[in-house]
Amino acid sequence: MASRKKNKSVKLFVLDTNVLLHDPTCLFRFEEHDVFIPIITLEELDEHKKGMSEVARNARQASRFLDEIVSGIEAHIESGIALKAPSKNAASGKLILQTQAIHSVLPPSLPVGKADNQILGIVAALRDLHPDRPVILVSKDINMRIKARALGLSAEDYFNDKVLEDTDILYNGTREIDGSFWERNGKDMKSWQDKGRSYYQLRGPDTAGLHVNQMLWQEGESPLAARVVSLTGKDAVLETLKDYSHSKNNVWGITARNREQNFALNLLMNPEIDFITLLGQAGTGKTLLTLAAGLAMTLEQKIYSEIIMTRVTVPVGEDIGFLPGTEEEKMAPWMGALEDNLDVLNKTDDDGGDWGRAATRDLIRSRIKVKSLNFMRGRTFLNKYLIIDEAQNLTPKQMKTLITRAGPGTKVVCLGNISQIDTPYLTEGSSGLTYVVDRFKGWEHSGHITLQRGERSRLADHAAEVL
Repeated sequence: MASRKKNKSVKLFVLDTNVLLHDPTCLFRFEEHDVFIPIITLEELDEHKKGMSEVARNARQASRFLDEIVSGIEAHIESGIALKAPSKNAASGKLILQTQAIHSVLPPSLPVGKADNQILGIVAALRDLHPDRPVILVSKDINMRIKARALGLSAEDYFNDKVLEDTDILYNGTREIDGSFWERNGKDMKSWQDKGRSYYQLRGPDTAGLHVNQMLWQEGESPLAARVVSLTGKDAVLETLKDYSHSKNNVWGITARNREQNFALNLLMNPEIDFITLLGQAGTGKTLLTLAAGLAMTLEQKIYSEIIMTRVTVPVGEDIGFLPGTEEEKMAPWMGALEDNLDVLNKTDDDGGDWGRAATRDLIRSRIKVKSLNFMRGRTFLNKYLIIDEAQNLTPKQMKTLITRAGPGTKVVCLGNISQIDTPYLTEGSSGLTYVVDRFKGWEHSGHITLQRGERSRLADHAAEVL
């Protein structure tokens, strides 16, 4: 009776092929529950293994994992193979492979030749075979899940790769404070000045909820904008910000037009911060601010040797086919945003006239390299200012590949808008950009700002609101 009771709580998850293609480690992600793989899933896995795409690599890795689990186990394969050892204690359930034909009765309107329908038939048959335990289909295919529910079967999405269930709770890098914040945390406050900046050391109940490099702001009679410089136990040290909205502090002729842009420029112009993520809708100034700071730190301050700009080449409409020319020329159609922003940055130099502007433009273009993501593996960037545009279209694995290219003295800036994801199978919760924002928060050499207000034009702002 006890074993039956235990069996009832252990679910049987039937995996669709797209789950294995999405995350080969999914075999070890179901904890104490059992995993069932139909033969048709293995057939489809075999069809996807050729090529150099992410999907093909995942298909091969999934096959290797299955081979490691199954090899050396001849007997009792029908009853399931324990996943405890292969998963290094991450999973305690069993892997069950389909070893015989399973006959199920599906509605006659569903064509039997289609792989999806065969998997649905297997789920229906397993439900009848195991009435005492939940049998659940796991699929990334929405239509497959809808069909399963229409047939009265349990179906779920694969959630294990999601960083956040709800992107509304994604860290935005800023926090508004009020007068009571100082009352609660300012009992033993110390303050001092150094190199034109004011510093405040606080201690209190709110300091535990702060993150290093988080931006705090207060409106009212005594407005304040400060960055959390360090956290040690319950002590927090705040540093007042430089006001980049004032024309005397302009960055390559650009000034901050709102609070968040000022926060972003304070992070971008700080050589101690190696990794920055900027999120925001179209027209919030992500690329312009990043390029302006890059040019100032490369050409004026000479902290970095050159700017490298790359972006994910996912076309929004139909692809335009193969392009002739060098890597730089092939990337040119994707880099319209770069050219548009350089036009703005070049206009700020009115003193030199047309000749001066042309010379400045040539100098700027000589220090900006445009690279394709496809050739990033194995590279190391030294003293470079690396900009990754449209970063929301990267998977967490691709994001790791890119960021680990950074050598000594390199700054990496990721820009994106998680509500504009063009890559199939990526959602706001599983995007590589969401992943790095969540994982890097609180590291002393990284910063994040979510830009709120569009500054493009009154037409663009109104369109963003009403359309």
